[in-house]
Amino acid sequence: MSVVACLKWADHRPDVDPLTGAVRTDWRTSGMSDADRAALEWALRLGEAWDAPVLAATAGPPAAEAVLVEALSVGAARAVRVDLPTEAPSDVVAAALAAAVGVNPRVALCGVWSVDRGSGSVPAFLAAELGAAQALGLVSLAPSGDVVLAERRLDRGARERLRVPLPAVCSVEGASARLRRASLPGVLATTRARVDVVAGPPALMRSAVRSGPAQSGPFRPRAKQLPAPASTSARERVLELTGALTDRDPPQTLVLDPAAAADVLLARLESWGYR
Repeated sequence: MSVVACLKWADHRPDVDPLTGAVRTDWRTSGMSDADRAALEWALRLGEAWDAPVLAATAGPPAAEAVLVEALSVGAARAVRVDLPTEAPSDVVAAALAAAVGVNPRVALCGVWSVDRGSGSVPAFLAAELGAAQALGLVSLAPSGDVVLAERRLDRGARERLRVPLPAVCSVEGASARLRRASLPGVLATTRARVDVVAGPPALMRSAVRSGPAQSGPFRPRAKQLPAPASTSARERVLELTGALTDRDPPQTLVLDPAAAADVLLARLESWGYR
């Protein structure tokens, strides 16, 4: 059984049109997030501990193969890309990845959240597709027989230790591990490496198209509905709308020492209903 690293190709500095809300991405600023790099490193460590091959998988357009080439350079044995549009929803991505992985892996590693959406929902959908246990937000992993000993961060500096049964889908934080540097032979080997491309199932492709992002535009708040003035005269209507006829204290200019000025301000605020 293999270890799978599920990687996300996303633009780290997308450009958003302020008028239309359209998102423009650039392949030159796209790549793996810190969380996905940590997931890849943990996958390599578990693969070495179990003497199991590491499969790097991603879903996206052909440009997404850049993250797979990097995974092959640091030690992944095989890479597969599922051809899906970048706007495919999380459940479609998880179903496509589960179909591409094939036989249930021992452990599937994911980043805790992606830089483009930040929902962190793909690991949960993937665990449901594979029928595997799920543990999220982990900061350390260690193999121990038929379980993985994991640790995750809690509030107020506390830590929670888990015994995750196999098979499992684990999502890790970006600061949990630093991806190793690729060796020169590893980088040179990527020039001959092959990335397997799997077409997304037609039903999933249609679902991805239907579930695409809604049309967006500039924010326009709804108009606030106000009651019509009761007066019939145009002059009285203007006076009523502007509040010119409302009884209120006239403005004052006072020259006082700080203590007396504070007392006057507090008294005025209390008369306005602030306590």
